[in-house]
Amino acid sequence: MTARQELIKVYARQLKLPTLTSCQDVIRQAEEQGLSYEEFLCEVLRRELSQREENQKKRKLKKARFPLEKSLDTFEFKHLEHVEEAHIWQLAAGEFVKRRENVIMIGNPGTGKTHLAIGLGRRLVSQGFNVRYYTAARLASELVEAEQERNLTRLVKSLQKLDLLILDELSYLSFTRHQAELMFQVVSERNERGSIIITTNLEFSRWSEMFPDSMLTAALVDRLTHSAHILNMNGQSYRLRQRLRKSGLESNSNAGGGNDR
Repeated sequence: MTARQELIKVYARQLKLPTLTSCQDVIRQAEEQGLSYEEFLCEVLRRELSQREENQKKRKLKKARFPLEKSLDTFEFKHLEHVEEAHIWQLAAGEFVKRRENVIMIGNPGTGKTHLAIGLGRRLVSQGFNVRYYTAARLASELVEAEQERNLTRLVKSLQKLDLLILDELSYLSFTRHQAELMFQVVSERNERGSIIITTNLEFSRWSEMFPDSMLTAALVDRLTHSAHILNMNGQSYRLRQRLRKSGLESNSNAGGGNDR
């Protein structure tokens, strides 16, 4: 490396232009192709911008806290009995987030709700949206802990700033009245300000089994469904299909994998 290239690296670090610290290949390309000063500068800036965008996506993906590496590309749409594949890809374009609409997936266990929610979330992160994944149980716990530590306002504000909040498994536990009130606060604060994806095993009429206050539950459902895409995810469980296949009771033509939750 020449002294001038070393100096470029020093300048790049001071200016916080990390791609310039490894600019030898760009210099080589410029020399081989006879790039003009203008073309060389344009290529350097293009690489810097591209790297920054990639780094930003990685940071947003980390902040989303997805528990599994699920994608829409591995989702088996043929097993959706009541939802059109085209509707899912329409949601994946992100317009519902721009319009601050919600998506509520209702169906029995094992039909791919979690896979679909994470797949949509990861796709939207790649488009630049700020996304955060929670199970309902974890969010309820974090809200209570934040309140005890006098950080509740900060947590609620951070949730408000999200483009999309994914609330998974809203059905596996009952909430105390206080937890229900905190969850209601989060949903209410996001109403018409940001989107929510919810996965649940329970129809709206049974949400009172989770939340102890019927009036609070009715108000919660009203806010969530005001501008929502409601997906009927009922169907045969993926895990059941796996067991049937192992028992030789499911034809190979129906065999597949991926939609585990």
